[in-house]
Formats: sequence, structure tokens, C-alpha cells
Amino acid sequence: MSNVFLKFVTVSYVFSRILQVVTSEILNTSTSAFETNCSSLQMGQYLCNPEIDPLTQQLKGCSRNNIANTEGIQCIDSGNNTFLKEIPCLWTNGYSFETSLLLSVFLGMFGADRFYLGYPAIGLFKLCTLGCMFLGQILDIILIATQSIGPADGSHYVINYFGPKSIPLKLDNDTYRMPQIDWPEL
Repeated sequence: MSNVFLKFVTVSYVFSRILQVVTSEILNTSTSAFETNCSSLQMGQYLCNPEIDPLTQQLKGCSRNNIANTEGIQCIDSGNNTFLKEIPCLWTNGYSFETSLLLSVFLGMFGADRFYLGYPAIGLFKLCTLGCMFLGQILDIILIATQSIGPADGSHYVINYFGPKSIPLKLDNDTYRMPQIDWPEL
């Protein structure tokens, strides 16, 4: 019985010492903020809680500059822990991606998908030719499913904000192919 009691006292003493050391380390650690340039932060390196409009599934107001709250990051630019960061928003005019895809699958041979998206001439052509003998319907299903074709007014589909969006890759002045050493010169 005394062996069991001795082991219990020893274990409890060791546990209390470990607890004291850990507590003193936690109290002695510095809570100073990490200082960085806020404009160089990438998505995921700061905390941003955007308010999503349930009708358009985009940021409320869809403005170019939204405030991103960052905890534990000291910003050099503003001197506090909030800063302005551009968050891209996609302008929508109420055209649902799901609706246009379902119209294309079930009524695409009659051009209902093109009428819905605002292309009446192509919709009328598909109506008269029965979806170009169903080849136009299959082509439109693929184009709408890959989001290659959108509404005629230039807006984007209403898709869940955190849902699957297709973003085409483009080459422009910001994105271009870097020449490699082993490429032949032209």
C-alpha cells in the first residue's frame, strides 16, 4: 500500500513541476505583434470576414476596397491592425448558373438557354433547327458547364461565393511566359 502511495506522490509532484514550468513559460512569452507590410500579404495570411449578399452571392456593395481585419499583425502602412485590401468581386445581374445549365440540358434543343442568357438570335436559330440537330445543344451544354459562355450583358453567373467558379487564364501585361534558358531564340 505504501508503494502505491509513494508512486502517486511522485507522479503528482512531477506533474505539478511540469505544470509550473509550462505556466511560467506561457506568462513570460512576449505578446508583441509581428510587423509586416500589409500590401504584400496574400489571401490566407490575414483574416477577412466578408458579408455575402444572399441574392447575388457576392460581397455586399461589391466595392473594390474592403476592410480586412488582421489579428496579431502590425501593419507598417496604417500603424494598426486593420488595412484596406482589394478583394475582387464579380458583378452579377441575376442569371443563375444552375438555371441556365438545366435549361440547356432539358430545353436546349428549343433554344431556351440562349433566350434566357440574352442571345435571342441564336435562340431563334436553335428553335428553328431543333438545336442544330442536337449538336448545338450538346455544344451549349459544354460551353455553359465550363462557364465559357455567360450572360449577354457581360455580367457573371450567380454562383455560391465559395462555390466552383471557372476563371479563365489569360496572357496580358501582368501574366506572360517567362523565357527559359533552354528555349531556342527566334
